[in-house]
Amino acid sequence: MRSFLGRDILSLKDFEREDFFRIFEVAKKLEPIAKNRKNSNILADKTMVTAFYQPSTRTRLSHEAAMHRLGGHVLGFADAKMTRAGDFYQESIKDTVKMLEYYGDVIVMRHFQQGAPAETAKWASVPVINAGDGWGEHPTQVLTDLYTILQEKGTIDGLTFLCIGDMRMRTMHSISYALTQFDAQVIYVAPPAMSMTEEFKAELKNYNLRFKTAEHVADVINEADIIYIEPVVQADYTVAREDTKSDKGLTPDNYRVTRELLEKKAKPDSIILHSLPRMDELPPDVDITRHSRYWQEAFNGVVMKMGLLSLILGAEE
Repeated sequence: MRSFLGRDILSLKDFEREDFFRIFEVAKKLEPIAKNRKNSNILADKTMVTAFYQPSTRTRLSHEAAMHRLGGHVLGFADAKMTRAGDFYQESIKDTVKMLEYYGDVIVMRHFQQGAPAETAKWASVPVINAGDGWGEHPTQVLTDLYTILQEKGTIDGLTFLCIGDMRMRTMHSISYALTQFDAQVIYVAPPAMSMTEEFKAELKNYNLRFKTAEHVADVINEADIIYIEPVVQADYTVAREDTKSDKGLTPDNYRVTRELLEKKAKPDSIILHSLPRMDELPPDVDITRHSRYWQEAFNGVVMKMGLLSLILGAEE
């Protein structure tokens, strides 16, 4: 297993099976700090810089919460329009990063351009964490997903994942790459215009991922141990931000997971994960069912990032 010390976290294609379990092991070790709502001094001499060129609630705040729980410091921006990177000057990634690397010990970046965190890593002398890059990947979200599954199911191997939504989504890419390291199978359900590209299918086949596609969630939900949902009605991830529209449209039934559907067809012990925010693909009355685990992910996201940051910054070997 490659050391995490100083390591960039850009794509889960870079991960081997042991890498996942090492992060999860350290996260579990540090979990009591967050569970008891305490702060430690594990990273008291470290600073994290957040560079968010795209809106975020959970990803930015969970990284910041994790750093605070470890006793570290946080600075950065949550809106590029308030920086020289987003105003008249449109400062380049290189020029921005050459400044940021002197302000902290790790950079967490979300960007609307696919590949921007990788570009950042080329110029930065400190490790870079990809917090979502356009339609690219979202490694820390999927690490949180898998950590949650491991806590709930005790395993990732042997499970069937039902992935519903827009297959262009960065979470869909990252979870697919991650599952190539486990004995799992995947069923993808997506609208035709948002379905898996032939190139992506070929790539997953090269990794020996077992998967199939279906047209309607109701036809395959009975096979799923993990129901993994993303919206099909959503903003454009290739722009910095997109204001809401008066008519966003509704999610077709093919891609909705309702309480009635769960009661009639889902496995009793299946669990639902959703990175949020949601539209009408997951109605609020599902929240109180035994299947929902997306609220638990809020806690698990902090814990997992505590483990990741402690490894990258050298507090754990």
